[in-house]
Amino acid sequence: MRVLSSITVLLLCQLAGEVLARLSGLPVPGPVVGMLLLFAGLVIRRGVPDSLDRTATALLSHLSLLFIPAGVGVMVHLKLIAGEWLPITVALVVSTALTIAVTGMVMQALARGKRRS
Repeated sequence: MRVLSSITVLLLCQLAGEVLARLSGLPVPGPVVGMLLLFAGLVIRRGVPDSLDRTATALLSHLSLLFIPAGVGVMVHLKLIAGEWLPITVALVVSTALTIAVTGMVMQALARGKRRS
């Protein structure tokens, strides 16, 4: 029964986020707003209930299953992707390089900060 109540809490936070995002017109996806609401609730509660922790861990352990629809979508639109291979490749290479560079700079800044303290 605890799993059911934990999933209900997660889904209600997502629903509240969707409603708030639509009513406010924020350019933020509803699930992101819902995640912020959940975070605020957990901060106010000063911790994560054990049942919610176990449920979230179980869901995260099966997260890879959520990539199956994306993979199917890629296979369905393979001709479209093949026609746009150059911009897709450039975007992937540039975004990967930027991510690596920013991660490196953040790590250097954190390492400098740790040495000072």
